Amino acid sequence: MRFFQISGILETISTISLFFIAMPLKYLGGNEILVKIIGPIHGALFVLYIFLVWIEQRQGRMNSNLAIKAMLAAIPPGGPIWFDRKYLNDSQHD
Repeated sequence: MRFFQISGILETISTISLFFIAMPLKYLGGNEILVKIIGPIHGALFVLYIFLVWIEQRQGRMNSNLAIKAMLAAIPPGGPIWFDRKYLNDSQHD
């Protein structure tokens, strides 16, 4: 479960970097290099996070409803961290 939580933090960092640093530099500054670098990294971390949700659910550490919430939480910036704090920080999941 710890690797899952770390992947959520990394996915959040990549989302925030992409949305609030790289994309403004591309569209406001005309410099798209960071989008070309951060974009694929973010994509890979997003897929990894979703894959790990699936693994957690398949191994019985996360029920289907919780897995759906985790996947939906991956969409907005900061969602995986919010999900972790709201649903996984209680002692039953450690």
